[in-house]
Parts: sequence; structure tokens; C-alpha cells
Amino acid sequence: MTEEHTSTQKHKIINRFLIKLTQEQPQMYYATTSEISRSIYTMIKEHTNRLTVEEQALVRHMTIEEIQGLLGFHLK
Repeated sequence: MTEEHTSTQKHKIINRFLIKLTQEQPQMYYATTSEISRSIYTMIKEHTNRLTVEEQALVRHMTIEEIQGLLGFHLK
């Protein structure tokens, strides 16, 4: 798996959790990126078992800082 493909896959996973987060907690729409990153990090740790084996491998060592970076990264 290429680095670009890995980044794209991680971004898709983060976006899924972001959608779930803003549906469950609409006020998070106005939160800072660091607050959202911490919340997504917690959600990933709590719901890892709902991810595929491949997705689990991608997010296993993901940090809050990496999530924050991916939130600021826009795919073309």
C-alpha cells in the first residue's frame, strides 16, 4: 500500500468518525480542531472493533496530532 493510499484511507476513516461525531454532538461543529481531534481519537479507541481488520491496522497507532493534521488536509 502506497503512502498516498494509506493517507487517503485514514482520511476516509476520520471523516466517517467526524460525521458520526457531529450527528451525535452538533455543537462540535463549532469546536476547535484540537477538541474535535481528541473526540475522534477517543471514538476510534472505543469503536475499533467496528472497523475492518485493515482499517484497524491503519488507525492502531494514530495520534491526536495525526488526526488533527488529517482534518486540515483536503483531498482533491
